[in-house]
This record gives sequence, structure tokens and C-alpha cells, in this order.
Amino acid sequence: MFTGLVETIGTVTALEPLDTSLSGGGGTSLTISDCEEILTDAHLGDSIAVNGTCLTVTAFEKNWFKVGCAPETLRRTNLGSLQAGSKVNLERAVSADTRMGGHFVQGHVDTVAKILSVTPDGNALVFRLQPRDKDVLRYVVEKGYVTLDGASLTVTKVVDGEDGYWEVMLIAYTQEKIVTAAKKAGEEVNVEIDIVGKYVEKSVQGYFAGTSGGDFAILEKMVSRMIDEKLKR
Repeated sequence: MFTGLVETIGTVTALEPLDTSLSGGGGTSLTISDCEEILTDAHLGDSIAVNGTCLTVTAFEKNWFKVGCAPETLRRTNLGSLQAGSKVNLERAVSADTRMGGHFVQGHVDTVAKILSVTPDGNALVFRLQPRDKDVLRYVVEKGYVTLDGASLTVTKVVDGEDGYWEVMLIAYTQEKIVTAAKKAGEEVNVEIDIVGKYVEKSVQGYFAGTSGGDFAILEKMVSRMIDEKLKR
């Protein structure tokens, strides 16, 4: 579990193919450096979010660590586009005494989103993003949370539909702390939507499907009342 508050920015210094002959093998091993401050209490097997992707530490020294990226991880995230010299957002898993300054982040990337535009607004930057998997749009709400490359950000605008998108604003302080601020239109970011929305959706679906003693008549009444209220305006 993570908070979406990026601790530091690391540098990818090596990418090595993993042994595809082994069961469950394949993928890529990443070596990430320039991150001494998050390795002071590191142990083998620890979880570190790399651009919002929860990965397991397989080796480390004072200023670098290695993680393995499975083929599924490379397909679902933007880690497959990393090169030597790429910068990545890093965050350690939360501890019992961590302040929850962001929101609950699992490090499980739902999809990637393409940056449609980056527009200055004073000293802030407005990013407009369109997800590869359009289904995630139903979980994105204005003033809600979304995790982009591991950074917890507030949604400022949502447009639904086939060409739907959402927007977030990066203040000057945030621009200095995350790699996303340097990205341009056409590049991709990892997206994890707020897990709370998924649980609410499943609970509501279960209730109205009758698995929890629910009744579709209740839903019909609710919809009818909402339509009536709209027509009276």
C-alpha cells in the first residue's frame, strides 16, 4: 500500500532481459539509481512503487536497487518504454506511522493514459489525459483522486464518452517533485483509479442484482424520481 506522495526521483541505469526459459520468466530487470534516501531501511523483498507500479526489490546497495518487471507489467504500464537515463517516480510502501497525505494507492496500474495537452495556467500546468481503457472513466470524478505515475492528484475536470478525458493541475511545487511534469503531449502515464470507486460499484451492483436481498424496483423508483425532478425544472 502506498500514499501517492512521491518520495524521490530515481534514474534507470540498466535494463536487462530476464531468463525466459524459467517458469514465469521473461520480462525485464531494472536497475534504478540516485535513490539513496529511500534505501536506508531497505530489505530484499520490499515493495517500491516505480512510476506507480508496485515492484519487488531483488537486490540493492547504498544508492541503487533492482526490480523485475513481468511481461504483463510491461504490457499494462509505461515501464516498457523506459530506457537507460529515464527518470522515474519512487515511493516506499507505507509504514504504520506514515501520514496519509495522499490517498490509498495499491500500486496496481489499471491502464495508461495519453497526454492530450499541457497548458500553463499561471505557474501551474493543466494536463489533459485520455485513457487507453475507456471503462476507467466511470471511476474518475471531479475533485476526486487519480494516481498518475504514482503521484496522487486531484481531478479538476472530467468529460465522458468515447473521446472522454480528464484534467489535473500540477502546482509549481509538484512540478519539481514528479517526473510527469516534464512529459509532453503524446507521451503516456500510468493510471490507477481510486479503489474506493471500484468497491462502491461492486457493492451497488450486488445489492441491485439481488445478491444482498436487493430489489430492482427500488432502482427503478430512484431513476423515475430523478427524471421527474429534472422535468419539473
